[in-house]
Amino acid sequence: MKLKKIIYSELNSRQKEIFNFQKVAAHLADYGFNCIKLADDWQGADFLAYHINGSNTLKVQLKSRISIAKKYQEKSLYILLFLLQVCGI
Repeated sequence: MKLKKIIYSELNSRQKEIFNFQKVAAHLADYGFNCIKLADDWQGADFLAYHINGSNTLKVQLKSRISIAKKYQEKSLYILLFLLQVCGI
């Protein structure tokens, strides 16, 4: 099987969300986190990141644009802005 890189701009919004999650999860793994994608937003989080120390769990909202709704206030979330240009995609 011959694999080729995808063209990000050709993905639909759901595919982009999954793609972005996988990229971020790979980076967090370098720092000892295991990331679990949630089927639906739980307390505003798109995914949970569990650290290998067993005591740190991050609730993360992944954003692809600079817009943060008020519904995310007071939820103890880490909001991660995924910028394609910074990531080199």
